[in-house]
Amino acid sequence: MDNSNKKYKTTDSIISKVEEPAEVHGEILNQSQVDSEAEWDKMPVVLKKLLEKGIKESEQGLGISHEEMMKKVKAKYPFINGI
Repeated sequence: MDNSNKKYKTTDSIISKVEEPAEVHGEILNQSQVDSEAEWDKMPVVLKKLLEKGIKESEQGLGISHEEMMKKVKAKYPFINGI
C-alpha cells in the first residue's frame, strides 16, 4: 500500500500562539477573551438567545445544580459507567 498521499504534521507546521493582551474598545483583553468573543459572534442568534436565557434563569436561582442533576442521572441510569 502506498503511503505517499498521507499528510503528516511536522513541527514546522505547528504554530505557537502568543498569549498577549489585546485592546478592544479601550479594554485590555487576553487572547482567550478575544477568541470567545469571536466565537460568540459566529453563533446563530437562536443559540445566543437560549444561552442568555439560561444565564438569566441561573442568576435568578432557577434550575438545579450540576451535582443534583448528576445524582438524578446516576439514580435513573446506574448501569452507565463513567458518570
